[in-house]
Amino acid sequence: MSYPAAPYPLDSYTRAADFVRLLGERIVILDGAMGTMIQQYKLSEEDFRGDRFKTHHKDLKGDNELLSLVRPDIIQAIHRQYLEAGADVICTNTFGATAVAQGDYELYDIAYELNLASARLAREACDAYTQPEQPRFVAGVLGPQPKTASISPDVNDPAARNITFAQLRDAYTEQLNGLIDGEVDIILIETIFDTLNAKAAIFAVETVFEERGIRLPVMVSGTVTDASGRILSGQTVEAFWNSVRHARPVTIGLNCALGAALMRPYIAELSKICDTYLCVYPNAGLPNPMAETGFDETPKDTSSLLHEFAQAGLVNMVGGCCGTTPEHIRAIVEQVKSLPRRQVPNIPIKTRLSGLEALNIDEDSLFVNVGERTNVTGSKAFLRLIREEKYEEALDVARQQVENGAQIIDINMDEAMLDSEAAMKRFLNLIASEPDISRVPIMIDSSKWSVIEAGLQCVQGKAIVNSISMKEGEAAFIEHAKLCKKYGAAAVVMAFDEIGQADTFERRIEICGRAYDILVNQVGFAPEDIIFDPNVFAVATGLDEHNNYALDFIQAITWIHKNLPHARTSGGISNVSFSFRGNEAMREAIHTVFLYYAIREGLTMGIVNAGQLGVYADIDPVVRDMVEDVILNRAEPVGKTDPDDERSNTERLVELAENVKGDGKKREEDLSWREQPVEGRLAHALVHGITTYIVEDTEEIRQQIAARGGRPIEVIEGPLMDGMNIVGDLFGEGKMFLPQVVKSARVMKQAVAHLVPFIEEEKRQIEAAGGDVRSKGKIVIATVKGDVHDIGKNIVDVVLQCNNFDVVNMGVMVPCAEILAKAKEVNADIVGLSGLITPSLEEMAYVASEMQRDPYFRERNIPLMIGGATTSRVHTAVKIAPNYDGPVIYVPDASRSVGVATQLMSEDAREPYLEALRKEYDLVRERHANRQHTPLISLEQARADAPKIDWDNYTPPKPKFIGRRLFKNFDLNEIVKFIDWTPFFQTWSLFGRYPRILEDEVVGEEAQKLFADGQAMLKKIIDGRWLRANGVVAFYPANTVNGEDIEIYTDESRSEVLFTWRNLRQQTVKREGVDSKCLADYIAPKASGIEDYIGMFAVTGGLDIEKHSERFLAEGDVYSDIMLKALGDRFAEGFAECLHARVRRDLWGYAPDEDLDNDALIREKYQGIRPAPGYPACPEHTVKADMFRVMRCEDIEMFLTEGSAMHPASSVSGFYFSHPQSQYFSVGDIGEDQLADFIARSGRDEAEVRRALAFALRDN
Repeated sequence: MSYPAAPYPLDSYTRAADFVRLLGERIVILDGAMGTMIQQYKLSEEDFRGDRFKTHHKDLKGDNELLSLVRPDIIQAIHRQYLEAGADVICTNTFGATAVAQGDYELYDIAYELNLASARLAREACDAYTQPEQPRFVAGVLGPQPKTASISPDVNDPAARNITFAQLRDAYTEQLNGLIDGEVDIILIETIFDTLNAKAAIFAVETVFEERGIRLPVMVSGTVTDASGRILSGQTVEAFWNSVRHARPVTIGLNCALGAALMRPYIAELSKICDTYLCVYPNAGLPNPMAETGFDETPKDTSSLLHEFAQAGLVNMVGGCCGTTPEHIRAIVEQVKSLPRRQVPNIPIKTRLSGLEALNIDEDSLFVNVGERTNVTGSKAFLRLIREEKYEEALDVARQQVENGAQIIDINMDEAMLDSEAAMKRFLNLIASEPDISRVPIMIDSSKWSVIEAGLQCVQGKAIVNSISMKEGEAAFIEHAKLCKKYGAAAVVMAFDEIGQADTFERRIEICGRAYDILVNQVGFAPEDIIFDPNVFAVATGLDEHNNYALDFIQAITWIHKNLPHARTSGGISNVSFSFRGNEAMREAIHTVFLYYAIREGLTMGIVNAGQLGVYADIDPVVRDMVEDVILNRAEPVGKTDPDDERSNTERLVELAENVKGDGKKREEDLSWREQPVEGRLAHALVHGITTYIVEDTEEIRQQIAARGGRPIEVIEGPLMDGMNIVGDLFGEGKMFLPQVVKSARVMKQAVAHLVPFIEEEKRQIEAAGGDVRSKGKIVIATVKGDVHDIGKNIVDVVLQCNNFDVVNMGVMVPCAEILAKAKEVNADIVGLSGLITPSLEEMAYVASEMQRDPYFRERNIPLMIGGATTSRVHTAVKIAPNYDGPVIYVPDASRSVGVATQLMSEDAREPYLEALRKEYDLVRERHANRQHTPLISLEQARADAPKIDWDNYTPPKPKFIGRRLFKNFDLNEIVKFIDWTPFFQTWSLFGRYPRILEDEVVGEEAQKLFADGQAMLKKIIDGRWLRANGVVAFYPANTVNGEDIEIYTDESRSEVLFTWRNLRQQTVKREGVDSKCLADYIAPKASGIEDYIGMFAVTGGLDIEKHSERFLAEGDVYSDIMLKALGDRFAEGFAECLHARVRRDLWGYAPDEDLDNDALIREKYQGIRPAPGYPACPEHTVKADMFRVMRCEDIEMFLTEGSAMHPASSVSGFYFSHPQSQYFSVGDIGEDQLADFIARSGRDEAEVRRALAFALRDN
């Protein structure tokens, strides 16, 4: 096996080169938890004090590191137990042995002594067990520290820090000196939850090594804190690797936080991208206070999981963290000793930068745009914000740069009247708290090294220094380069030496070639981290010596690309057009042409305002030719059309520039509609959903109406409603689609919001004068009690308002009494109910009966409209309408609501419509009563017809763990891969399967627009972390009893039942060969003696949705509100699909080789099923209460309502079945015999069961 690229060469190590060599020969074993073993001694406060600290004024119990001084026998014994168990490497008891951590006990001065003593204890134990055939090694541990350099301790001041980089560096330096004096072999920087803390440790390590003239192998281990796949300070694992790779560690890996099962995908990712050895030492599962070790995995559990890691070729070194013991290590040794080590991959050389996310650049990468607006020397507006300490607004500038496509942001605070160091620190600390900005790498830009270094001490990602050069000589250049390397930063190297800036091609390549040689061959700087800036100077200045500046730059890029391997190139693009300040259109053309040629020659990146870039092909040919004449300094200018023209290229372009004015932005929008009268402009804006001019036009028409003595309300009743009537007509004719209607509503709401103050001002006068301001009708709508779904209801709200109905939308989970009270309060003409889950149907019937009981509604004959996914015409006619003598109308979708409401409010049309409706419902009820039911068979016969499963020849697969695993802040990008987009379009009443719907002849064009809007908001949700996705998965032993019941057990002893899931069996007659199915059929019967298992899950994609929904509604932007909720639902369903795939392939692992694309997943081509309570195979909701109790769903911020609806609304829960024969089906109707059997098995009240199973019970 070839030696990995990332670590230092073997002969560089002055100690423990044998350890590095061993990593290339077999899987190496690290020891287990120190703290877990100490806890088993049950030490008292007196034990921790000893004689030496008997009178110390602070409690010392829990200061485990202190035991190396006061109870060395215990630490020595623990080391020996791990060595006996087979550990190759033992860790010093120094996790918190720094002045920072010991400061919690006010033992500031003992850090060096603690580390020296701890190292000597481990050294002594190790030497006692070392044999020629099995050498043992001591790893000196540098822990993460209780204070973090990247995260504010003060929620009111995100720039605040309770520790600095320098303080961390000094603490680690003291610790390192103690460990090295105690003769450790390896330095282990572990449990990294803040990469900036780790970078301080790496800086200290490199400084101490340099001062002592030594080099020890360095191991680096991060900790992923939740299912987002990020460390606590926000970095992805790849971004983390990019940030610490400069340490050239012999191992990279993860430890602590998650058990092995949940850690696996992040280990698999590191295994693919890291060109060094990989070490993993997980906790023994998740915390379990009832377990002896405090964690829930036995040695067999943990070792089996690590066996699978090794079998999959993921690891070179394994061990244990919290909750692991010598027994765990002994089991791990047995499990992996015969398995081959991971083969370290050959990773292509790339410039690997990072913010919270990775940015990797190589020769094949597209041009990288560096945002330039967060630069006080280049932006007067940004300078003003920093001077006035308006940092929130300054952050918006950075945010806009990222949103506009900047992949790196350049930050410069060099201004004479600023404290540049302080400003740089504060701004970078603030950026760290803004994930939508800090996801991209930072370029720290200053002419002062002290400012650059201040910035480097604030950035956890891999940054770029802009810049270093040889203008102060080689010595300063080398010093700055070494510091960049030690901080883990790439560097922009200016073509500038002791003589001055390079301004010719020859000088450019001379300086760049010399700098490359020094950096690569003297400093050891990675060539891919060198970014040359060969100097962009202004052209068209009128001075002949400047004419070749642009061409020389472009040719220098070509030379660097060909002659300096892996080096990158950059430049300050806007400098080239400096002669045309004030003429933005000409500057845009110059930038575009200059970049076109520079990128073609290999320019990697540039500092540029994306707003001053055009499209090369779109530039006017005359302008383009003349600009190219200047940029390329053509001797035979293409832009010269008159042979007698004696002007220079510059003179010709300067004269042309007088005719090329403007702000540089192309306007392709057709604004001819703005020439119409204001009424026509309003109608156009409403139909096309254009908000840009709506306030201006609304005010214009208001003033016109006021001038003739009219009232503000007439703007709504007249031109605005005329426009909305056009929208309504087009929608009714199928010429507009729901997304367009919702956009129209957004325009209408903004217009109305402008008019409200004027209307309120005149309201008293209008009412006093008896003016009629009545709308078409007032409708109160609500999602019924127990149900949290409201997307469809909100769409109805919009559509009705678009058609001039006054709608009171009460929201979700509204009790009956509140709905009826509100209807009375506002004098409602119609009440509308919505619901999605089956218990909502019963609640709707209850509301109808309460309206019948209340004379207010009964005597006024107030109509009740019914809608929602589970409702139907038959159910409304049969189950709801009989409860109320007034009109009860089923409305199948939003587009029908206007027609129904209009007829109900029409004096002429109402009675004929209701008479027709009564006849229709009578007919529906009659047909329902007389329908030919599929006959039922007896429960006994149905059981006999159950699926035949050969349990004797089937061994159920065992999950990798028993219990639950949490997935908090799951990566939304990963979920997107699993989204089924078809239901997204159905939400908007666009019907067709994705992606074919995008080409549909009728709705395709609108579907494309809707999809584009959806993708745009999806990006905002992910980049801005608007939503969070949490989930929980649980596996438990299970067996079937009583034919249809599944007993779920607490553990493998199967002696204690967690809960029993009562299921229903199909009971209708089937054609020959078709089974009468029940979900319990797919779990092994208890009587068989076969040990089977079941899984459960709950996921939500809608956390934090409320604040964004409220923001949109406050802005009158209903379209965005509905879009957000529709995407929240997609995240929930996609998360369910994503986790199920993970369960099948890994966590349960019964289909490890599954390789299905998203289309196959949507078509359910996988093995196993995930039925959800409330759906056809298990239509009874109440089991959710047991599921949520066992999975403790409150830990992922999911809850059940009284009606068994899940909150947040964008949530999914269900069970996992693994059997290959398991399939989805519909229970359908059941008979009285199964009802009686269910009641007897469950012990529940008959009336309660009849209510719960009403959907499956026949009326006759």
